Amino acid sequence: MTVLAIETSCDETAVAILRGGDDHSHELLASEVASQVAAHEKFGGIVPEVASRNHLIYAPRLLDRATRAAKIDLSKVDAFAATSGPGLASSLMVGASIAKGLAIGFGKPYLAINHLEGHLLSPFFRGADGGEQIKPNVSLIVSGGHTMSVLVRGLADYQLIGSTVDDAAGEAFDKVAKMLGLGYPGGPEIEKRARGGDPNRFDLPRSMPDSENFSFSGLKTAVRYLLPKIEERRLTQTPYRLDAGVLADLCASFQQAVIDVLVSKVIVAAKKYHVDLVALSGGVSCNQELRRQLHEACSRKGFEFKSAELWLCTDNAAMIAFAALLRLQAGFKSKVTEEIDPNLALV
Repeated sequence: MTVLAIETSCDETAVAILRGGDDHSHELLASEVASQVAAHEKFGGIVPEVASRNHLIYAPRLLDRATRAAKIDLSKVDAFAATSGPGLASSLMVGASIAKGLAIGFGKPYLAINHLEGHLLSPFFRGADGGEQIKPNVSLIVSGGHTMSVLVRGLADYQLIGSTVDDAAGEAFDKVAKMLGLGYPGGPEIEKRARGGDPNRFDLPRSMPDSENFSFSGLKTAVRYLLPKIEERRLTQTPYRLDAGVLADLCASFQQAVIDVLVSKVIVAAKKYHVDLVALSGGVSCNQELRRQLHEACSRKGFEFKSAELWLCTDNAAMIAFAALLRLQAGFKSKVTEEIDPNLALV
């Protein structure tokens, strides 16, 4: 069974072709991604109109590259899938329209896939050497637009435990990086400068310690009010230019504050819901310090830890194809009339 999936939820255009077997194995025949980081960097964030225009340019090219790499004709694909939400409406429309058109044109099933489910299942993507069934787990999804913990009982059986009440973790990284003049995207820049920094130098808040939900707006604001005290300049004078050592310590302190909140809450949730496995996915899960500390915390508490491979953490179509394949094998299909939903919830 072969699935072709298209991902255009935000600013990455991606196409993947995945073949699955009855033994839960899966072989990734092609995975193509076109990044738009350079196009949006000068704006300090994603511009929806620019993103959707680029999707229209890149998608046909990636389709051609993917089918060539997979050595497969589109007529031989068993099903077509696309991200239907959440995301930018104008971006989602491009990928969904193309996938629907292919499904109709070739008379094949169509699957509308939740972008968050793609992240949620990505730690179980293992390739042709043997697939893994979805084991019960508490999953932490951490990205630029989402921060949530989810109880996963099995495929399509999810319970939301907690989510952010304001900024997502990745959004906080981007906003703090902008204050510091580090550019966009901010997460990798802060992580790079945090190496060698003292994470205990600046006392930053850990919000909502007794709640299952997350909050990072207060942490971001704390950094904003700390900056003029460090540099003795007025708050309006941004971005701040700090001494390299001070910058490293501030980045390390901010990063540690985010990690402390994420790790503590997911460990508490794993205990509460009596699971043996903690999973991590999403763009922010590329952060090596987060991975290391969550892995260590799981080891101390007796939980298995599983994270998505780095190339699967950022937006890609392979994870969408994987979710679509699992759903197709389980008998799920979507109507081609199903609309995109920019605010689509996981549960």
